[in-house]
Amino acid sequence: MAIKSYKPTTPSRRGMTGYSFEEVTKSTPEKSLVRGIRSKAGRSFGKIAVRHQGGGHKRRYRLVDFRRDKFGVPARVTSIEYDPNRSARIALLNYADGEKRYILAPLGIQVGDSLLSGPQAEVRTGNALPLDKVPLGTMVHNVELRPGKGGQIVRSAGTAAQLLAKEGPYAHLRLPSGEVRLVRRECMATIGQVGNVEHGNIKLGKAGRSRWLGRRPHTRGSAMSPRDHPHGGGEGKCPIGMPSPKTPWGKPTLGKKTRRNKATGKYILTDRRAGR
Repeated sequence: MAIKSYKPTTPSRRGMTGYSFEEVTKSTPEKSLVRGIRSKAGRSFGKIAVRHQGGGHKRRYRLVDFRRDKFGVPARVTSIEYDPNRSARIALLNYADGEKRYILAPLGIQVGDSLLSGPQAEVRTGNALPLDKVPLGTMVHNVELRPGKGGQIVRSAGTAAQLLAKEGPYAHLRLPSGEVRLVRRECMATIGQVGNVEHGNIKLGKAGRSRWLGRRPHTRGSAMSPRDHPHGGGEGKCPIGMPSPKTPWGKPTLGKKTRRNKATGKYILTDRRAGR
C-alpha cells in the first residue's frame, strides 16, 4: 500500500497524507455480511464511560470471521475491501460450498488466491492453523486466547506475532508490543502479517479529520481551573508538581499499574515494558 500526499492548497493540507487504496478492488461491501451499527459515543447507560468520544461518520459493520472454523473447505479470495471499523483491510472469501465470509486481509494476499483453514492446511500466508501445527519462527496474526473463541490479539494493520517456542501445552508468542506470552497450542492463528502496513505513517493534518473518526478534543489538565483538574490553576504556565501527575479524579497516573486481571498474569513471560 502506498501513501499519497496532497498539494498544500491550505495550511491543513500541508503535511497531510492519506491512503492510495490501490489494494482495494471493490468499493461496496457484500450485502449479506453487513449490519447496522449505532454509535455509543463512549457512553454506558447514558453516562460517559470513555471520554473524548462522539460524533464521527456513520458506519455499517462488516461481519468478520475471526474464528476461521470452516475446516477443510477451500476458499477463493474474490475481493479486497475497505473496512471503516478497523485499520486493516478485509478480504471476501468465497468458499467451495457457496458460503461467503470476510477475514482480515494479510499482507501479500491477492484476488484469486486459494485459502484453507484447519490442522491439515499448508503453512502459507492467509491460511489458519492451530499453533501446534505452525513451525517455529513463523509470523502469525489473529491469534486466539481461548480455543474456539476466535482471534482476539494481533489484529491491527501491519502487526504480526512470532512463534518462539512450544513447551508442554503452551506456545510462546512474541507480540508486537514486545511482550512474550503463553498461548495454548490448540488455539488458531492465521499465517502472515496483517496488511495495510503503512497505516501508522498516515498524518491526519487537521482536527476535523479526527472528528470524522469519532475522536473529540482532549483538553490539557493544566489549561483547566483547580476545581476541574488537579493540574489546573496558578499564574501563567505552572509545572504539575509533586508527588506525581494525577487523573481528573485525583488518582496517580504516571507509572501507575492499570492491569487488574491477575488471573492471566501467569501467562506473561516477558512484560512489554523493559525491565518489568
